[in-house]
Amino acid sequence: MQTENAPISPQNQTARIDIGIAVVCMALMVGVLLLDHAFPLGVAIDVLYIAPVLLTLRTPGNRLTVWTAVLCSVLIVAGYFVSSPGTEPWKVIFNRIIAVAAVWLCVLFGLHNKAIAAAREAAVRGREKALEEIKILSGLLPICAWCKKVRDDQGYWTQIEAYISSRSQATFSHGICPDCKQKQLSRIHSKKIDPDKDVEG
Repeated sequence: MQTENAPISPQNQTARIDIGIAVVCMALMVGVLLLDHAFPLGVAIDVLYIAPVLLTLRTPGNRLTVWTAVLCSVLIVAGYFVSSPGTEPWKVIFNRIIAVAAVWLCVLFGLHNKAIAAAREAAVRGREKALEEIKILSGLLPICAWCKKVRDDQGYWTQIEAYISSRSQATFSHGICPDCKQKQLSRIHSKKIDPDKDVEG
C-alpha cells in the first residue's frame, strides 16, 4: 500500500504521463471532429488531426502513436460522411486523402526520429559505461630493478603483467626482443660443453 509521501516509481510516472497525453489526444480528436462537422466539406480542417499524432510522439513507446494515427484516419474518413455538404466531391476526397497521408507521414518521420534518438541515447549510455570501466594507471609505481616485480597499494610484490592486467583491460602475450634474444643465445652458446673437454676431464 502506497502512502502519500512515498515516491512514485518511474514506471508509474510514465504510465500517468501516457494516460494524460492519451486524454488530451482524445479531446483534440473530438475537437477536430466537431470542427470538421461545423465546416463545409471543402475546408481542409481534417489536417488538424496531425496535432494529436505529434503529441503522442512525446510518449516513450510507439503503440499510442500508431493507435492515434489509426483513429485519426478513421475519423478523417468518417468526417466525409458527417460534414455538411460543400464543394465538388473529388476535391473533398482529395483533401481527405492528403490529410490521411499527412497523418501517416508524421507517424513515420516521428517514429524514425524517436528510433534515432533512442539509438543515440543508447550509444551515449554505452560510452559512459565504458568510460566508467576504464581504469587509468597513474602516479609513482615502485618496481624492483632486478626481477621487475611491482609493489601494489597493500605492499605486496607482484609480476608487472598481473599488476597491469588487474588494473586495466590490457592483456599480455610474451615474446623476446632482439637484444635479449642475442644475449640469451650467446649465454646458451657459452654454456655448451665441448665433448672433447668432457672426455679429458
